[in-house]
Amino acid sequence: MADRSAFTPFDIVREIWTHLDLPPSALSSLALPGAPEPTRPVVPSSFKIGHLAQSTIALSALAAATAHSVHSRSPPDVPRTTVPLRHAVLEFQSERLYVLAGEPPAETWGPISGLHPTADGYVRIHDAFPHHRRGTLALLGLPETCTDRTAVDARTRTWKSADLETVAVEQKGLAIYALRSFAQWDALPQARALADLPVSIRRVDVPTTETGSPRRGFDAQSRRCLSGLRVLEFSRVIAAPVSGKTLAAHGADVLWVTSPRLPDLPGLDREFARGKRSIQLDLEVEEDKAKFLKLARSADVVIQGYRPGSLAARGLDAEELAKANPGIIVANLSAFGPQGEWKGRRGFDSLVQTASGLNVSEAEHRGRGEVARALPCQALDHGAGFLLATGVCAAVYHREKDRREGRRVGAYVVDVSLAGVMKYLRSLGQYEGRSGFEGHDYTVLGPDGVRSEEEKAFFETRETGFGEMTFLRHSASIEGLEPGWDLMPAPLGSGEAAWSSS
Repeated sequence: MADRSAFTPFDIVREIWTHLDLPPSALSSLALPGAPEPTRPVVPSSFKIGHLAQSTIALSALAAATAHSVHSRSPPDVPRTTVPLRHAVLEFQSERLYVLAGEPPAETWGPISGLHPTADGYVRIHDAFPHHRRGTLALLGLPETCTDRTAVDARTRTWKSADLETVAVEQKGLAIYALRSFAQWDALPQARALADLPVSIRRVDVPTTETGSPRRGFDAQSRRCLSGLRVLEFSRVIAAPVSGKTLAAHGADVLWVTSPRLPDLPGLDREFARGKRSIQLDLEVEEDKAKFLKLARSADVVIQGYRPGSLAARGLDAEELAKANPGIIVANLSAFGPQGEWKGRRGFDSLVQTASGLNVSEAEHRGRGEVARALPCQALDHGAGFLLATGVCAAVYHREKDRREGRRVGAYVVDVSLAGVMKYLRSLGQYEGRSGFEGHDYTVLGPDGVRSEEEKAFFETRETGFGEMTFLRHSASIEGLEPGWDLMPAPLGSGEAAWSSS
């Protein structure tokens, strides 16, 4: 694994920017106020979450500005793009910071989530979705109404950690992972299968089944970078929804597609619905599958954050979509990446933290005798979401550059994984000993229960379909093309399965 312990946030931006073959000249347009030094923590963690937050948000914003510049008729100068550190760190915790109808976000975790002892260690159970909780209880031989953690502990103790993980994930489709150290993770083939950099794009050239050229993308004369770009987002929870919300902040027309088979998660769905219209489609139903194909043929981007292979199993992989839409960009968010034995596994941020050694190392650095300690925010989710948006914007840039220079326009595939972000975060190094936990928790209110004047400026209040909402603004600003959300959260499935413009 590469050693990036001396990297600044700008070094991170430059490395990934170069990897995505984006124009080096654009980097001179980026400003990172308050960028942390490698030896000074920003949040209470041994890991450099401040570096990850500021750099990934900066990458997504600068890539959006660069995509806009190549599409415009004017000289392709990239406008000034600014991402302040403190605001970026808060944005990595946005789902915890909003107030809706006078109330804080609803609790997402279920009653049996978290660590449970096994015969040789621990596992973490993720039960945000009821069907995962019911399936876990059934596997453990407990009634589906059980909320007794002691009873769950008694059953998990009869299993070895890796055995329970394998049966749960590979045979039952559940969300349970063994707690590992870095050494245990590094010994797995999947650790070696991860790419060195956390985002990749590749071009796909296939014979098309449709006549005509790809649609022209977005409106370069609009007040936002990606106005007119059509994004079809299949996702839930955090990572992929962050990418769709980010593209929406830059003006994209985002249709958020959720399954009617999965329930509403109010604590998360209210935050990540901003900027999107919500529709529901069941791809097991032919009529809904036909609606999806119609939308995909006229989309610029399809984001998918479900288990890898879900769309491919229905004949809707990137190559098939490219045959019908020669300029489409397919952006895949996965838990463990497109290569390796675990490439088809489902997973969430907290589970990847557990399986990969992050939680054990975090606890060891804190030195309080904990078995494991979670990161202070869902850093893998947010980092992956902003990197997925970066990859989409990079693909838009290359597609529009080809068009502008008279070359054949192709389709693109973007891949980002939570484990890939974990590997990159780990490569940035850790603060020595307990020093990382001296970082400030920016989410803590002042003594009078009110945020500082500086933090108040980061928030905005709007009416939504659920009442008045005070939420965090996007931390990136782009001169002359300011990001922001025009659409506010509405109930899942309340929108129409059609694009907002012809």
